[in-house]
Amino acid sequence: MSGVSIRVVGLVQGVGFRPFVWRLAHTLELSGEVWNDAAGVGIEAWGDAAALARFQERLRAEAPPLARIDALDATPLDGPAPSGFSIRPSREGVRSAGIVPDAATCPACRAEIADPRDRRFRYAFTNCTHCGPRLSIVTAIPYDRANTSMRAFTMCSACAAEYRDPSDRRFHAQPNACPVCGPRLWVEDASGPIAAPDPVLAVAAALRRGEIVAVKGIGGFHLACDAQDATAVAELRRRKHRDAKPFALMAREADIPQIAELSPHARALLRQPAAPIVLLPARPGALPEAIAPGQDRIGVMLPYTPLHHLLLEAAGVPLVMTSGNRADEPQVIDNAAAKRALAGIADLWLMHDRTIVNRLDDSVVVADPAAPAVLRRARGFAPAPLPLGDGFAALPPVLAMGGDLKSTFCLAAGGQAIVSHHIGDLAEARTHDDYRTAIRLYREIYGFEPAIVAVDLHDGYHATRWGEALAAESGATLVRVQHHHAHLAACLAEHGAAADVAPAWGWILDGLGMGADGHLWGGELLHADFKHFTRHAHVPLVAMPGGDAASRQPWRNLVAQLWTAFGPDWRREAAQVRTHLPSEPEIRVIERMIETGTNAPLAASTGRLFDAVAAALGLSQRVLSFEGEAAMRLEAVARPAIEATGPYPVAGLDLATLWRSILADLAAGAATGVIAARFHQTLAAMLADATPAVDRVVLSGGVLQNRVLARLLRARFAARGIPTLEPRLFPANDGGLALGQAAIAAVSATRTPAPDEG
Repeated sequence: MSGVSIRVVGLVQGVGFRPFVWRLAHTLELSGEVWNDAAGVGIEAWGDAAALARFQERLRAEAPPLARIDALDATPLDGPAPSGFSIRPSREGVRSAGIVPDAATCPACRAEIADPRDRRFRYAFTNCTHCGPRLSIVTAIPYDRANTSMRAFTMCSACAAEYRDPSDRRFHAQPNACPVCGPRLWVEDASGPIAAPDPVLAVAAALRRGEIVAVKGIGGFHLACDAQDATAVAELRRRKHRDAKPFALMAREADIPQIAELSPHARALLRQPAAPIVLLPARPGALPEAIAPGQDRIGVMLPYTPLHHLLLEAAGVPLVMTSGNRADEPQVIDNAAAKRALAGIADLWLMHDRTIVNRLDDSVVVADPAAPAVLRRARGFAPAPLPLGDGFAALPPVLAMGGDLKSTFCLAAGGQAIVSHHIGDLAEARTHDDYRTAIRLYREIYGFEPAIVAVDLHDGYHATRWGEALAAESGATLVRVQHHHAHLAACLAEHGAAADVAPAWGWILDGLGMGADGHLWGGELLHADFKHFTRHAHVPLVAMPGGDAASRQPWRNLVAQLWTAFGPDWRREAAQVRTHLPSEPEIRVIERMIETGTNAPLAASTGRLFDAVAAALGLSQRVLSFEGEAAMRLEAVARPAIEATGPYPVAGLDLATLWRSILADLAAGAATGVIAARFHQTLAAMLADATPAVDRVVLSGGVLQNRVLARLLRARFAARGIPTLEPRLFPANDGGLALGQAAIAAVSATRTPAPDEG
């Protein structure tokens, strides 16, 4: 008999890992024990050498579906072998191992709810250790039933027997329940509960009639309607005051090919336990235009709870499944709040009595086979930790506060980073409350006390001000991190760069971020590691007349770009865009702002350049209905023409020549898609040509969510033999900002800028 001590690190708690170890040990006739502790899972096993070797191989190869093994270390163990193999109680310090993400219904649970012989037939809250709610229901650590919203439901004897049996897949499944003892469904209209023997069938019938239903899910309410009913979709837009922002859809996998192109790669993304929204090429004419106005992609997700599976099966059609809120408000999670907030929008409410503790939006992923990427990281992905590269384990713990838009925060300690779920726009009071509540919860879950608090340079950010207050209150060191340096660092950290990584080159393209020189940046070529950065090039500075108003009104950026390119007589050069501009008095106000510098800050913003080009082509409304709308329309019209076009003849970062070329094409009557494609081609060429011969280039920032531009840049650098590094697991937009802040602050809490930095 030989003995071995095994340490398993990763996502190995709350996923059925201990009973998996127990079953595997019994199969191989090993003795010993397994337990949870602060570091992950500990195992002591005795048996013959061949069986122990197979045991370690199978631990990796056959781990439970929600487990992720980051490290498995084994050392010889002396001493007598115990009799049998047992699961021991968790040891001290288990809190730091955290919580795994919520997971979509597993195949075994789907089979149960479809089987009339099973006691969970058509039960909407069926789950096991391989699936179901986690972060959405937890209130504290340790993660047991008493610290979740399932504490309101006492398990019946049958569920309790499953919970106690290591051979059962529901062993220690904290949300375990059945129709006898678990949460229940009901239907309400504006007046209150209504009689419905089967709430799911009643709601499905209402959806087929064209009604709008508020559906309570895992992380919040959705507003649902028949996605193929143009009248219902238009009515949902009218009631919700959501002019053009695309609606997400939920559909059975078999129905998706009728509405979108479904590649094997996209199918695999949809089937992940995270069950994210996946952006797919839309089939022309298959759905009402109002689903995603002006877009050639639609966001589709599979049903990810038993309730969703039952509802989609009963409805028989793809459903709009958009966040249950009014415009610019966070998704509602409480039953009473849903009745108040969604009154006048929903005709019916499909309710249940399992409390949602933590609001979780649906995650969004782009199905790009060459470069799949997370655009919004929330339900299903957060709060899974990211193992950091060599050298980070010994660095002090950091709480990084992120930004104000697409807000997340990050806890970094012990060689790993835990980035929170997507929280949203901190300018909205309830979202800011969620942000502060989530920080408290995560700190409790992970027993986290920061030595450093990292914030953005922009002192007007809510996240920055709250970070300053936390640092002052706790005595932590406050570190301010430049916005675009954080974007570059986040990409390096995601890809496992060591704390002492050599400086990397990177184009960081976004809307705005506070620069080290006091100007607003948004199109930067940086050379940076985790300590320092230098700025080597940037897109030209152009005024933003009206400041934030220019981010909402693309025509202001068009006037500013043309003024910068051609001076006060720009009208003579640009008569062909006049129809896309407002009245002459309004234009003159903007000109005076630019000329005098009154409320017209200079910005090197790639995002505002996209807005201006979209305005010139007549692709944008006067006032955007959502962030990124104009740029998304520009990308959509460019995509079909991109292979048949080339760049304009522009040398260097010369916007005047770019605009002269665009205006010439407009005057010649060139198709809008052709001009949009040539703009993308030209921008990619300008950026690539401005980059020296280097060993690799990081591509990040919100603008790089544009897959056309990202692909063109990737191709241009590949032609020069330069590999690119892009965000995959964390958003290129400000949702990934906190990760970069944390990495920079951890490496150097008292960073001394390089002489030429900024």
